[in-house]
Amino acid sequence: MELRVYSAAEVHDALPWAALVDALEAAFVAGRTEAPVRHVHRLSPDGTLLLMPAWSDRALGVKLVTVMQGAAAQGASTVAASYLLLDRDTGAPRALIDGEALTLRRTAATSALAARHLAPADAASLLVVGAGRLAPWMARAHVALRPALRRVRIWARRHDAAAACAAQLRAEAIDATAVEDLEAAVRAGGIVCCATTSAAPIVRGEWLAPGTHLDLVGGFRRDMREADDAAVRRAHVVVDTYAGALAEAGDLTQPLAAGLITRDHVAAELAELLRGERGARPRSDAVTLFKSVGTALEDLAAAQLALRNA
Repeated sequence: MELRVYSAAEVHDALPWAALVDALEAAFVAGRTEAPVRHVHRLSPDGTLLLMPAWSDRALGVKLVTVMQGAAAQGASTVAASYLLLDRDTGAPRALIDGEALTLRRTAATSALAARHLAPADAASLLVVGAGRLAPWMARAHVALRPALRRVRIWARRHDAAAACAAQLRAEAIDATAVEDLEAAVRAGGIVCCATTSAAPIVRGEWLAPGTHLDLVGGFRRDMREADDAAVRRAHVVVDTYAGALAEAGDLTQPLAAGLITRDHVAAELAELLRGERGARPRSDAVTLFKSVGTALEDLAAAQLALRNA
């Protein structure tokens, strides 16, 4: 079987938002995918290798991610990612897929899927905190899947970066503006999506208006935080997976270790929410929080869809 290589452009074209969200929801609900917590290997003081395998009775794949701090000096990206989809029966390689495009797309789609069940149906505004590679994709996914969403605001520590991100979205006919007052933007409510690599909390619980949905996607290590303890304590919390979030997410592991919340404070993982087993929004004015660190289940579901559609 010939190995097919898929570029970033081909991946984005092959993963339309509605179809991708449906594929992710089906994979979470089915519960037939094995997706161990990512394997992290230190290659050197400045180099890390991450392996994210997943398999079901129908598919098998692994994402390989390298984080090389010295790569920029050589004109390369600090983070590089590839996804290898294998034949489930023979193990032969079937497709080599651009891993960054796959990750951007599936991460944004998973957040939009969670928001469909946790955010108020009439939420008309989205605040994206951060203006990095993931930020515009978060906006695109939410806008595509939420007809009531009319306004997107972007905040970043560097206002010029937020302005550039907003301009990029406006060029795609999305009503986006850059804002400088983070507190006022959070207090306005709606959906607040954090896509940063911050080590210290950015969003404070005292700013969250009743009914706000807080989406935390940037932090993926125990030493990273995007929301403070007050935000976590007052929120109805759902995670992508217990195994990943409770092991890797500083937004949860830190208040848990400090005794500020207990394990029972996490109401559900996404599969339980989607199956209707637990984790539903408790009341209309509840503050909800979805914390994701990423799971290889999402990569495998997205890779299978890309292979079918490309």
